[in-house]
Amino acid sequence: MAKKPNVLFVMTDQQRFDTIAALGNPYIYTPNLDRLVQRGVSFMQAYTTCPVCVPARYTIRTGCEPPKTGVYKNGSPNIVEGQAQTMEERCGPYLARTMNQLGYRTFGIGKFHTRPDVFEELGYEVHLHSEELYGSPEQRARDSYAAFIAREHPEYDFLEGLMGERTEMYYMPQMSPMPAEITVEAWAADRGIELIEADDGRPFFGMVSFIGPHPPCAPPIPFNRMYDPDRMPNPMDSDIETDHMDEQLPYMNHVIWAEDINDAHARVLRARYYGEISYIDHCLGRILDAVERRGDANNTLICFYSDHGDHLGDHHAWQKESFFEQSCHVPLLVSWPERLPQDERRDELVCLTDLVGIATTAAGAGETRDGTDVLGMLAGEAEPREYLVGYYAMPGSPRFKIMVRDQDWKYIFIANGGRQQLFNITTDPDELDNQAEAHRDIADRLHEIAVEACNVPNADRALEDGELRTFAFEQMPRRRIYQFDRSRGVEGFPEHPGDVLG
Repeated sequence: MAKKPNVLFVMTDQQRFDTIAALGNPYIYTPNLDRLVQRGVSFMQAYTTCPVCVPARYTIRTGCEPPKTGVYKNGSPNIVEGQAQTMEERCGPYLARTMNQLGYRTFGIGKFHTRPDVFEELGYEVHLHSEELYGSPEQRARDSYAAFIAREHPEYDFLEGLMGERTEMYYMPQMSPMPAEITVEAWAADRGIELIEADDGRPFFGMVSFIGPHPPCAPPIPFNRMYDPDRMPNPMDSDIETDHMDEQLPYMNHVIWAEDINDAHARVLRARYYGEISYIDHCLGRILDAVERRGDANNTLICFYSDHGDHLGDHHAWQKESFFEQSCHVPLLVSWPERLPQDERRDELVCLTDLVGIATTAAGAGETRDGTDVLGMLAGEAEPREYLVGYYAMPGSPRFKIMVRDQDWKYIFIANGGRQQLFNITTDPDELDNQAEAHRDIADRLHEIAVEACNVPNADRALEDGELRTFAFEQMPRRRIYQFDRSRGVEGFPEHPGDVLG
């Protein structure tokens, strides 16, 4: 009987699809991501079906879409009468718990972004959390990375932002306040290597979840000076009226002080964003080396992916939370040298919900849940999906929107104003030409799929009289997000400057 493979998930936060040199980006240096590309299969049409941190992560750990998880945006689950109260009752055991039951030694390291409990138990035998923000002294003390700094490197414990400054500095280029050897990324890689090198006779299932390249764009020395901004491309030239049909985009720009970023500033930010990716690539290389040192490296399945992307100024937008490609199209690399082809590109539609099926199928007890059988598809034993559906924000609210993506087309319905977008991704990959009116037949066909996708418990709140509910367009009230270190009692800017001195 064949030995079960090790399964390693490596995850980044807010990394766009188009940030890997071997997959066509001529500006970036990613030798270790390139190693992974050569080691296995690169899915060129991979998506997150809810492009923001918390809901994306619940699709990964449950294999279920937002109507079951109840999580459509950052925040706690929003469930309806008739749905089970707990996530695992609604969706099944979390992936780590399932893999443990299948005989795996399990570990999880890094950012997990659970709600409402920051330290939710997810089924890992070893679980080391690291989050970007600390809401209380207790949370900072329990955070594995912050505790590591306080214990091992107290000279840096005075820092309020261990990963850089946020709030108005969210999209200001920075340098990491930490040396490259002890950033949160290095810490996650170090812990991952220790656990990869451990051996108790069982195969391992592990997740290493990096916080970067999520803003602030603050790579450590020397990665902060790896890229010349004058060699970076400007954000794409697109029609702002089309881009901002989704009111979420100008709203989010204002939230994080990004509404006035010009091209020169955007190039500097991209240089730092790429520097952060190259730094994570460096950390990834050490993890891959640890895998290669094992005698069963060829029987180790590795999945690399991100929870969502970042607009980086494209479509006159920053952050995520849209269904433009920059936000919802993610890297997904899957390698297993003993079983899968190497250096292969595939165009089937896949998404983060498929990860549960990849891991459990490799373990010999496949559960696809709301996903598809990707390994079966690669073996020619399962059919690819015809289309995928993405959801954002609470169904039945003005902020709700839904995406349907088939092999060529992407349809987006925005409840706020009942606005519709249709792009041919094959001929218009930059999504510059909204063809919702020119190709009404295609828009209507994909619209019907969206209606059908909402005709399930929880999502059915988006329907009214059998149609997607529409609201009169409203501009969202502009506000700012203040992300100071609440564990140190900092809530916002002072009323008078001198107040910060006590």
